[in-house]
Amino acid sequence: MATEKIILGIDPGTTVMGFGIIKVINKQMHFVQMNELMLRKYDDPYTKLKLIFERTLELIDTYHPDEIAIEAPFYGKNVQSMLKLGRAQGVAMAAGLSRQIPITEYMPKKIKMAITGNGNASKEQVAKMLQSVLKLKSLPKNLDSTDGLAAAVCHFYNEGRVEVGKHYTGWEAFVKQNPKKINK
Repeated sequence: MATEKIILGIDPGTTVMGFGIIKVINKQMHFVQMNELMLRKYDDPYTKLKLIFERTLELIDTYHPDEIAIEAPFYGKNVQSMLKLGRAQGVAMAAGLSRQIPITEYMPKKIKMAITGNGNASKEQVAKMLQSVLKLKSLPKNLDSTDGLAAAVCHFYNEGRVEVGKHYTGWEAFVKQNPKKINK
């Protein structure tokens, strides 16, 4: 019997929210959709947050994701920008939580590392790798949607991985710390 799962990836933002959706069938990824919610034309920050919440609910109600992967806000040059990103992320998360959907947060470097093998990769490098892996015919002009898609793909790649925070020096250490994972 085929096992299926839908993963919604979100790149939160108060100017542009990017999102991407993949379907996983028998451990194989299939591209479903990616797009952006453009928020530039709205001046009121609360209107932007309301629209992020509503669009996230709309995506959930349309595609019925089993899990949500969301990019974590990072501290750049401006604390105010990080606070705005945190609010955008928070309302997107609240939308998912209101529908009881599990959410996993990934740091931008972790997403880039999962997609390209380089935590310092550019948006363009991430987009090109996604295009190759998912056999996308073309890429969008703005790359916020590919960032959302990258969060979903990162989540797929990290499924069933060893718990975060554990450190292994090799297979011997892994086996010693995880005896239940060994088939005898």
